Amino acid sequence: MFDKLTERLTGTFKKLSGGAGLSEAQVDEGLKEIRRSLLEADVHFRVAREVCDKIREKALGQKVWEKLSPGQQVVQIFHDELVAVLGGVDQQLPAFAGKPPVVVLIAGLQGSGKTTFSAKLALYLTKKLRKTVGILPADCARPAAKEQLLTLARRIDVPAFDSPIERGAVEVARQGLAWAQKEFFDVLIVDTAGRQQVDDELMTELADVEKILAPQEKFLVLDSMIGSQGLEVARTFNEKVRLTGLILAKLDGDSRGGVALSARSVTGLPIYFAGVGEKPEDLEAFHPSRMAQRILGMGDVMTLIEKAKESISEEDAMASAEKMMGGRFNLEDFRDHLRRMKSMGPLEGLMKLIPGMGQAMQQMKGIDPEKEMKRIEAIINSMTREERGNHGILNGRRRERIAKGSGTTVAEINRFIKQFVETQKMMKQLTKLGLGGKGKAMAKMAQMAKTMKGGGGFPGGGFPGGGFPGSGG
Repeated sequence: MFDKLTERLTGTFKKLSGGAGLSEAQVDEGLKEIRRSLLEADVHFRVAREVCDKIREKALGQKVWEKLSPGQQVVQIFHDELVAVLGGVDQQLPAFAGKPPVVVLIAGLQGSGKTTFSAKLALYLTKKLRKTVGILPADCARPAAKEQLLTLARRIDVPAFDSPIERGAVEVARQGLAWAQKEFFDVLIVDTAGRQQVDDELMTELADVEKILAPQEKFLVLDSMIGSQGLEVARTFNEKVRLTGLILAKLDGDSRGGVALSARSVTGLPIYFAGVGEKPEDLEAFHPSRMAQRILGMGDVMTLIEKAKESISEEDAMASAEKMMGGRFNLEDFRDHLRRMKSMGPLEGLMKLIPGMGQAMQQMKGIDPEKEMKRIEAIINSMTREERGNHGILNGRRRERIAKGSGTTVAEINRFIKQFVETQKMMKQLTKLGLGGKGKAMAKMAQMAKTMKGGGGFPGGGFPGGGFPGSGG
């Protein structure tokens, strides 16, 4: 997601450096690159032009802020414009509140990801908002859609209506609404039929279903890989159905990001959610400021913290933090640390959320983070409990045995242990850097852990230099 755009923009901003202010020539040259990068990412030409015009207006003649280079100042201005284009800093998710059941209508073209999103949204509302949710399969044009949704509903343990699709969408809507009212669901999610393209038959059916269900929310699911033509789809749907929000599906794929950057500006509709994987759990609330940070390679710490909260208990986080700060964090603790990280999702995706790691990952091309984690875990698993508790006893003979048991080399074992020792030293130094001694440092980390529920997460737990033990990084 946005990888090529981020790389191009990073290179552009590096060229804008030096001087006490931004010259007109510097700005114009930088804007040419920015405009070209946006257009190559399938951003609508009007949006690209407006963004560049606003950057030029704000950048020219401004004195460079203290401690900021001209390039950094343009990044700041561009960041602010990106946030505005994506929806603004004040954008909020719908409350999904009202007289139950709150009906959420899901629309979109065939293959856009409507059915999968319906299940993802049901799981999100159940787990995050503590809503009781029912799912209504109302795609009567594609029988497989009903079976797919029923299967997904069973997997996430959310009730779904066995819709009589042979009787048509209108009857399904009528019976499904009665079912939701009888079951006292807070929210009813309705998956409607898609088509290969927008047509009158589809729109008429949607209008008839809408009259019966009176949905409070009407979401259009857009395939992020569809390109700028997706915006015409969104505009047409909005004219006929009066949508309340947009959903971006498949943002984890080979998307160039154009739809994400253009959809809000072209349609005037907020983007509420983004699908970032195939699993039911792979759904994120869309935050314009966080997305802008990702596009600019600044990471997304808040999303990382939220993932940590979901995967790591407060007790484990606090215990891990106290061990780190107290100098008692051994290799067995580190293995548990890795396992908790794996439970948060694919490592490559998590690394992109860490500020500065985007560029580090560019330098690590060809290295598979998941394989490196497995190799590290194999090394630790090949140790005895005594060795995991005290790496100081690892002499040459023991290291040879561990290398054979883990399918690695002694050199890799040595490199891993060296980096682990450096991490331990870094943790101990934190207790002396303005935190007033070990006790206060532990309290500080414990408080951070309580807030994040992720003291075992990336902050302070990685290896110096951003490398992976055993990879030579």
